[in-house]
Amino acid sequence: MAKNKPHARKLRLLKAMKSNRRVPAWVMVRTNRSFLRHPKRRQWRRGRLKI
Repeated sequence: MAKNKPHARKLRLLKAMKSNRRVPAWVMVRTNRSFLRHPKRRQWRRGRLKI
């Protein structure tokens, strides 16, 4: 990827990075551990972004 990125692309990459977190512990407690895995989780090698 290019070193100099447009600001809009940088913001999209940042949003993807922030949303790629595990399910919070309080959600697991509140749903009685029925919601353990994140459906939109992405691994950096396997899943590519559509940017």
